[in-house]
Amino acid sequence: MRKLGVLTSGGDAPGMNAAIRAVVRYGIYHNINVVGIRNGFEGLVEGDHLEMNLSSVADIIHRGGTILGSARSKEFMEEDGFQKALRNIKYLGIEGMVVIGGNGSFKGAMKLEKAGVSTVCIPGTIDNDLPYTRYTLGFFTALTTVLESVEKIRDTSSSHNRSNVIEVMGRDCGDIALYAGLAGGAEMVIIPEIEYNIDEVSDKIMQGRTRGKKHSIIILAEGAGDAKEISEQIEKKTGIITRYSILGYTQRGGAPAAYDRLIGSQMGAYAVKLLSENQRNKAVGINGGGIFEMNLDEAIAVEKKFDERTYELTKILSI
Repeated sequence: MRKLGVLTSGGDAPGMNAAIRAVVRYGIYHNINVVGIRNGFEGLVEGDHLEMNLSSVADIIHRGGTILGSARSKEFMEEDGFQKALRNIKYLGIEGMVVIGGNGSFKGAMKLEKAGVSTVCIPGTIDNDLPYTRYTLGFFTALTTVLESVEKIRDTSSSHNRSNVIEVMGRDCGDIALYAGLAGGAEMVIIPEIEYNIDEVSDKIMQGRTRGKKHSIIILAEGAGDAKEISEQIEKKTGIITRYSILGYTQRGGAPAAYDRLIGSQMGAYAVKLLSENQRNKAVGINGGGIFEMNLDEAIAVEKKFDERTYELTKILSI
């Protein structure tokens, strides 16, 4: 392996820069040149790149987002655009690609792999919705950001004796809401995996009131319902003033937590190691035993299993 490319695609996630830094420095240490592709697969189609060196990744491990930029590319998924991308890979002399992103990015990487480009993927998405790996890069930073907001909203809710519905990211996967609910002491979490009952939510809030609790926090995953509508229903059923907050893209930003810096660095180095050993069609992940690899096509095919134990624990501890 003499030269490899690295790109970030899809939604940005804290820790991507740590992974990029590791790819570049681990590669250079092993005499491998590294080309950074700007703006994901779109940059691969356009040939938008930069030759990376040690200075290219100095002082980025603590920064959120991605220095390479990220964009979704319809053109890459079409045949003409895809052929442009392949020609640019050949022109640049790239022998292997490291792709950092979520499910859509993995599928784009699979196209490259099937076309003969050696590819290794790193899971970078705050949603934690790639089930082959226990955690994805950026998830714990997003969780920390959500908890910081929950604590601030709890302060004002308590002062005004109100309930609050807090909407977090998670269109198809409710892990951010679920883990934030457990760690933040929410009365209820509403997630896409489980159908909610507004009467059950309201009863839980009233139970808290009868024992003197001044506030209630409901954490809602965006794919499970409408925050405004749910807050209005709660207020109507309980008579308690209920406000809603949508945290939005604040969850993507901010300095990555220590854990995301650690696994970003480990995954980035591991991805280069695999390519240098002529291994391809791989997805890097983390489980109880540390960093591991799995065939990319198998990783994409793994079905998400709902974390029922954590959900039940959240309900028990919120009594």
